[in-house]
Amino acid sequence: MRWLVGWSSTAAGALAAGSAGATGQDGETVHPVGSQLLWGDPDPLWAVGDWRPDEVRVVKADDRTRIAVLGICGATDEQLRVALFAARGGALRHLTAWPGSYTAIVQVGRRLTVCGDLAGARPVFHTPWAGGTAYATAALPLADLIEANLDFGHLAALLAAPDVPAALHDSTPYDGVKRIPPGHALILRAGAREIAGYEPVASLAVAAPPADPESAVDAVRDALVEAVRTRLSAPRHVPGADIDPGPVPGMGPAERRAARGMPVPGIGADLSGGPASGTLALLASGLPGMPGTVLGHGTGAGERLLAVTFNDLAVAGQEAELERAGALAANPRLHHVVVAGGEETLPYADLDGPLTDEPGSCLVSAARHRARLASGSADHFTGYGARQVLDAHPARLADLLMDRRRRHLVRPVAALAKADGSVLVPARVYAAARRLSRTPYRSGIESLAERLLDHRPDDGLDAPGGAVEASLAALTWGRPGPAARWLTGEALAEVSVRLQASTHRSELVGPGQRPGDFRARAALARHAADLRVLEQAAEIRFQRLHAPFLDNQVVRAARALPEALRVRPGARAAILRTVLEGAGVRELPPGWGVPTQATEAAAARTGLRVAADTLVTLFDTPLLAEAGLVEARVVRKALRSAAAGEPLPLDGLADLVSLELWLRRLLARRGTCWTGTPARQRAVPAGIAPQRGRWGGGRRAGLAHSCGHACRSAAGMRAARGGTGGRWGSPRSWGPPLMGVPPRLERSREWGRSREWGRHPAPPGCGPTRLQHRRRAPENPPRSNTPASKTP
Repeated sequence: MRWLVGWSSTAAGALAAGSAGATGQDGETVHPVGSQLLWGDPDPLWAVGDWRPDEVRVVKADDRTRIAVLGICGATDEQLRVALFAARGGALRHLTAWPGSYTAIVQVGRRLTVCGDLAGARPVFHTPWAGGTAYATAALPLADLIEANLDFGHLAALLAAPDVPAALHDSTPYDGVKRIPPGHALILRAGAREIAGYEPVASLAVAAPPADPESAVDAVRDALVEAVRTRLSAPRHVPGADIDPGPVPGMGPAERRAARGMPVPGIGADLSGGPASGTLALLASGLPGMPGTVLGHGTGAGERLLAVTFNDLAVAGQEAELERAGALAANPRLHHVVVAGGEETLPYADLDGPLTDEPGSCLVSAARHRARLASGSADHFTGYGARQVLDAHPARLADLLMDRRRRHLVRPVAALAKADGSVLVPARVYAAARRLSRTPYRSGIESLAERLLDHRPDDGLDAPGGAVEASLAALTWGRPGPAARWLTGEALAEVSVRLQASTHRSELVGPGQRPGDFRARAALARHAADLRVLEQAAEIRFQRLHAPFLDNQVVRAARALPEALRVRPGARAAILRTVLEGAGVRELPPGWGVPTQATEAAAARTGLRVAADTLVTLFDTPLLAEAGLVEARVVRKALRSAAAGEPLPLDGLADLVSLELWLRRLLARRGTCWTGTPARQRAVPAGIAPQRGRWGGGRRAGLAHSCGHACRSAAGMRAARGGTGGRWGSPRSWGPPLMGVPPRLERSREWGRSREWGRHPAPPGCGPTRLQHRRRAPENPPRSNTPASKTP
């Protein structure tokens, strides 16, 4: 892992020239382990990890005006200096306009500005600390710094509604550590923090001019070519050149490197047979700049780019992809390597791995990706993000209806009808898109909150289906995640609380926000977060994974594509074909651009069937059950059913297994990211305390009956029914969700008088139904419903 970390304090100045770090009670200095100081107090900044020399750049105008850029950035030092002077006036967007993937930090006096990216692949986190604010590009170092515990509400939201920004908001798995939304910057002034967006806001008074499809595609081509060229112009690196222990009898340099698990020197790319990886491989091999390996290493050709194809021998159905990959690899500027994998590379086969900054569903398949990347190059191109950046989210059909462009719905709806073979598909899709176009954001989120709160499995929470069912389910402001069906009622009620609370925040969805654009941005942020976890879980030492489709300039150019062009069937393949034609590549194999995701589902099901016993054993005493998120027996039953072939959402099971693995790795960790801290403080110092029966009580309960039971909380509902475990049924039968009481209900003395919530039946043994505030003083007991004359 590599990250940067620093803080903004209220101190007036540095204790000594060049000093950095906070001084503890015993005179120790707090600073990150294995760090490189970029500048010192009172607002220090460190780069932590195995950063390359060309990946860390600092340009100064004076001692208190400087800019640091960490990552791959195509800007020159002069451009950085000009941007530094412009940033003094508050301009931020130009700091994210250079090609590449990087994080920019600007210091002007006591003001610090940390810019995140548009996709979310390079996030920024912050937390209050020592009277100021600490920030980092990783959440775990900040959690160690403040000894943060787990945020179980965030973990529940990751399982129940991972694609809904309102459920996650700015939280992280660590309580007290917050995340900056994509497209925003963190501004610190002497410890005080501010979050500001740097993208222009669309005007509601003047409509944007219609985009020309040809010019928009040309802009995507230019941005993608420049992103690849930036990587090609960076210095080349030979992995392990400074740590080679010397010759080994019977082993050459390549054998020694393979034994140490190091990548091949130079630049390579994935070549899966799909349009995204094929486009990057052909662009990197065709652009000038010696894209292949370094002379004297690897193949020795000097100008051949290493193209890696993964052949899964345990799953059939990849013949067409392998044939297209072989046809593309016939290019003389490519050196094709096929990595064969058996059952040992199936998902769930190898569950060992390093601790990542955050949990992610890719943890169950990290060994599969690691086997492919181990044969790659020191700088390896991947096509991750192309689908989310270029494809049209199904909710964009509602955007077309809002613009009164119904004729552009003909092609996508006809493609869905052809795939399903039913004449009712057009009417169903049009009705769903029309319903979404007329549904406000707040109503959509409230509907999702009620759906989670009801927890009725017969509603088909994210049931697996074909393309039509998936498109219909996506035509909403938010939908439950695939793992929602296996969560406890308490966990779903907690997520419902977060959703209901988000309806009062206006920063998530501004005026004029369209559902299609909103869902597409959320899906991109989710995918970028998963890619970040994958980079850490499948990391090969001295290797860098490059995802040019997630660069700021590529994302901006793709967002300018007309919606009518996006929704066409095969739009992504057509756009990438135009990109290659502009770069001089005109001959592509037959079937290029055909979507191929069936093999991934087949591999996941096969791996689940092979590793069923191991997974059932994993959930004998799961940490997720101790946290109150799931019931162990329910998950074990689902694993056995899925291994037997029942049509269950495999993505949901992957989320559950991955989160369980992440929790076990986190609690097994004994180190910390900081030195000089008392008792080597680290995140989650006390482990996971049993949470069953505690959610919804306390400060979130808010109201109670006169008997004292917190019946409007999940725990109170379950306790009032006399149960200590198991599902407690539909919480709506016990009253309103876990939110503040509406004014009409607060004015009412009984649940039955409320028109909003209906009659509230008293749980067994709960006594009268009159509401009492928990904020009432203890010496003012609740009044009894028994008449005074009959009081004993």
